[in-house]
Amino acid sequence: MHPTTPSPAPAPRGVALLFPGQGAQQPLMAVGLYHGHPPFRRLVDEVFEVWGAGGAALRADWLSGSPAANPDGVSRAQPLLFAVDWALGRMVLDWGVRPAALLGHSVGEVAAATLAGVFTLEEAAGLMADRVAHIESAPAGGMLAVQATAAEMTPYLHDDVVVGAVNAPRQVVLAGSEAPLAVSEARLRAAGFTCRRTRALSPFHSPALAPAALAALPALSRLPLRAPRLPLHSAYTPGPLTPAQAADPRFWAGQPAAPVLFGPALDALLGTGELLLLEAGPGQGLTALAKRHPAVGAGGSAAQGLLPARARGDATDLRTLRTAVERLLAGGWLAHDPLPAPAGTPRTRPSTQPEAHHPASRQDCERDRPGPVTGPRRL
Repeated sequence: MHPTTPSPAPAPRGVALLFPGQGAQQPLMAVGLYHGHPPFRRLVDEVFEVWGAGGAALRADWLSGSPAANPDGVSRAQPLLFAVDWALGRMVLDWGVRPAALLGHSVGEVAAATLAGVFTLEEAAGLMADRVAHIESAPAGGMLAVQATAAEMTPYLHDDVVVGAVNAPRQVVLAGSEAPLAVSEARLRAAGFTCRRTRALSPFHSPALAPAALAALPALSRLPLRAPRLPLHSAYTPGPLTPAQAADPRFWAGQPAAPVLFGPALDALLGTGELLLLEAGPGQGLTALAKRHPAVGAGGSAAQGLLPARARGDATDLRTLRTAVERLLAGGWLAHDPLPAPAGTPRTRPSTQPEAHHPASRQDCERDRPGPVTGPRRL
């Protein structure tokens, strides 16, 4: 008898896009890709143009080697995260990939919803500008990542300190106003918990932000919110977003103050089948969380970032994107290579196989739908 060769693990059956939120921002994030890949640059510039002069100033500060604005401040981090997330996701859709699902974390859910057609780009840009204006006036606060279960945090919750995010079974984030959060942090460290501050200067996903978050409700109530045209999962419900939820302005208005349940949402998403999870945003925080998930660890599903874990503002961005593209080509999700071939290497031959993954048409996204906004939405 001849020894049997083990069969290779089957390729995941679909692609899901993950969009990171507050805390994922880094200086120079996606700057190398902006300079090195014109299609991405055009998409990011499309977002900045909607914001008018404020967008131009934000872009200049982002691209500079020494930004004047605090990278973690709400007026810089939130719009930049939205712009980078949306542009990366839109670029993947433009390649012809039709995702099995979109799932965002915090502000990443707004980018996902825009790509799914709930908002037009102009409407989402207006929502972001409105959010930033209200949250800037909210009390100072922060977020504290703790290696523990949500149940273990109960003795450390007081005043407006709450569990603001559940990212994994033993990875939670506390959120609240600065003074009570500092008390919780000191008590947790004294009790031996591993914890660290995240990159947030506002009390996201805590009751302290509720008045500022709900101040966006009047503007949201005037928007013609639509049912998603692509499968959209929410980290707030957590699970697939229904048309009724997508059309509810209070659902979107309350998100900056509501807890993010990314871990349970990822459980629900991976429970639908084997997936290649592509993180469309800066860093690889969601990729790292996904790689620790049992469904990924067992080899059926996989996770890959489109940008490097550490931003350097150089060609590393394009090299990381190249790795993701090669994975998509190998899985049959791309009919041709959308990137320029590295110097000195032959270009990948186009696939001769019929497309089985039904590329996303422009009718499935927000870019084909004119919104009611006709002028720049200023930051």
